[in-house]
Amino acid sequence: MTRETRNAHRAFAHLQADKADLYRAILELFVFEKQHFAIALRPGEVHARLSERVHGLFAAPSLEEIENALRQLADWGNLESSDDQRDVATVEDFYRPRFLYQLSAAGEAAEQALAVFDEQLRKPGELQTTALHDIIELLESLRALGQAGTNDPAKVHHLLRSLSERFTQLTSRAQTFMRGVQRTVDLHEMDLEAFLAYKERLIEYLQRFLGELVTATNRIAALILETEQNGLENRLRAVAEREIADQLDPGPEALASAEHEWRERWQGLRRWFISENNPSQAELLRARARTAIPALLSTVANLNDRRTRRTDRSADCLALARFFARAESEADAHRLWRTAFGLNASRHLRIDTETLDAREQSNETSRTSWLNGIPLQITPRLRKSGRAAARGPARTMVDLSEEREHLERLAAEESRQIEAARERLALGRRMRLGDFETLDDFAFQLLLDLLGDALNRKTNPEAAVEVSSADGSLHIHLAPTQDDMVATIQSEYGDFHGRDHWITIERQ
Repeated sequence: MTRETRNAHRAFAHLQADKADLYRAILELFVFEKQHFAIALRPGEVHARLSERVHGLFAAPSLEEIENALRQLADWGNLESSDDQRDVATVEDFYRPRFLYQLSAAGEAAEQALAVFDEQLRKPGELQTTALHDIIELLESLRALGQAGTNDPAKVHHLLRSLSERFTQLTSRAQTFMRGVQRTVDLHEMDLEAFLAYKERLIEYLQRFLGELVTATNRIAALILETEQNGLENRLRAVAEREIADQLDPGPEALASAEHEWRERWQGLRRWFISENNPSQAELLRARARTAIPALLSTVANLNDRRTRRTDRSADCLALARFFARAESEADAHRLWRTAFGLNASRHLRIDTETLDAREQSNETSRTSWLNGIPLQITPRLRKSGRAAARGPARTMVDLSEEREHLERLAAEESRQIEAARERLALGRRMRLGDFETLDDFAFQLLLDLLGDALNRKTNPEAAVEVSSADGSLHIHLAPTQDDMVATIQSEYGDFHGRDHWITIERQ
């Protein structure tokens, strides 16, 4: 990092300053005024307009505070100051420092960076099926230009830039969505009914996206490979040359840097949809989405346990923490500590009327030395193990046998349906995808998973591929039919269309 870059980074120093709210209000005012074509402002103008904008947020600053803040921002590099000779009527006015302030290059860049930062934080996470379709359309347009022999740098540049922006948006939104799902799964105070409704919507949303991702990944991978075979390197170089054409001195280093940047973008797109030495990002996203469903079910079970069990240690600890936070003084906090954890003198372990009378006569307190106090009798079991059996009836136990039997029945039914789906698909013979009859829910989901695993392993759309299922129980062999036929698989969700393949599914 150069010294010039380090100095430019001082434009962010105001965020941690004591008067950060005032500094942010001044800089936001300069940004607002520049958008309305006001380039420079005087301290008096800043004071007048800022007094209107910050009404209700914090106390309106004085003119002297505004001038000090402007000088400090100029020292950090957010603003630039220049002499203001307007309204000079006397010699004293001429020699008195008067300045005009405007945003500097570093200050404007810092404001843009903060705006992007705030925008990214507010963006909702989502799994964009529309982005997958847009990527397919852009790749098809890029392939069509290659097949037609058209190498127009402007068209190629537009397509590649649109492809890069759509792909970046797909990746960032997917990451935000999965982080949000994980935070929701980790919640412990959510109402059970609200969480169940959220769970149903989320599972349906994930299943719909996974189905779209399986079909789109194969198509996108094939288009990427075809585009690379039609002279991609020449196009990337032409796009890089066009990108640096407007520079003052477009030398070889600038061209190499731009070409390297575009090549890295393409490799990122390639790694997202094509598996080579490591699983593709699309495959990892599918695995992440799948693991979210069991995590949701586990959270539902935990919430249900809290409702049925008599005690919940984590909830008790959270309630105790809230009590400590509301304590008005340290004495109240210490009293709560002693009450919650029983931190009294050990001579209070056994108290009866006879003991109290004896202590009253001897004036014994909790501060009396053990050498001078009345001996305390304890049971041999307490001396040996540190615990004494509690008096009274045994605590009531919560019978969860019915709930366990219900869960066992659900697990057995799910295992039966999965086994039936395996029997339905693992025919052990070579057949077309279109030869499958109408599939039920489990069989259709299992077939989609197998097709997704197989298609992610492809590096050439015309090559055959063999892969095992995630649990290792099934083996699939997939090969193109070479006749460009479209297969249709009927299911309870509707009709599934795609390029026909020869498929063989066997048990291992």
